[in-house]
Amino acid sequence: MTLPGAPLGTRPPQAEPSPLAGSGARLWGRLRRLTSVGAALGALWLAGLLTFAAHIPRAPEEETAATDAIVVLTGGSERLEAGFDLLAAGRARKLFISGVYRGVDVRALLRMSQATPAALECCVVLGYSADDTVGNAAETARWMQAEGFHSLRLVTANYHMPRSLVEFRHALPDARIVPHAVQPPNVRLDGWWHWRGTAGLIVSEYDKYLVAFLRHALGL
Repeated sequence: MTLPGAPLGTRPPQAEPSPLAGSGARLWGRLRRLTSVGAALGALWLAGLLTFAAHIPRAPEEETAATDAIVVLTGGSERLEAGFDLLAAGRARKLFISGVYRGVDVRALLRMSQATPAALECCVVLGYSADDTVGNAAETARWMQAEGFHSLRLVTANYHMPRSLVEFRHALPDARIVPHAVQPPNVRLDGWWHWRGTAGLIVSEYDKYLVAFLRHALGL
């Protein structure tokens, strides 16, 4: 229908779209995309966490071949006992304990583990410069190079082993590393999600593992 007084063949003026309506639609679209991306990343993180927990070693690898060294990362008496037992069994020529508090000596550690000082004291070396897993790997790499060693048996807690292997394989790319995982008595891996302490520990360790893996993968 032509309005009175309007030229023939013309249409009545249309209402201009509101700029606010357009910006609201764009904002809503962005929020939907961000929500989708967040949900996908969350699903990937959860799948990775479940895979990580499932692959935490329940027992040491049954590799009896000797290595040049045994390396224990401090953090629990079970680790020290395992390291001294391996040394007494002749699995390596020397035992290196990384991350020891200054002022602690070999005899004190042997007493803690109830090992016999006279039998093992000669073959135990302590490292005092490491404060974390990255430091453990760097400190061990320097000691291994000074000793001319090319293989080691790595002793640490089972939940800590995946991240330790990432750091040690980066610091010692040419060394043969045999993991020897120790099971702490207070870490319950079966049905771990039911235990608040174990669940928190595994989630925290998984996040640290991701950071370590991505840092080396991206060359940061």
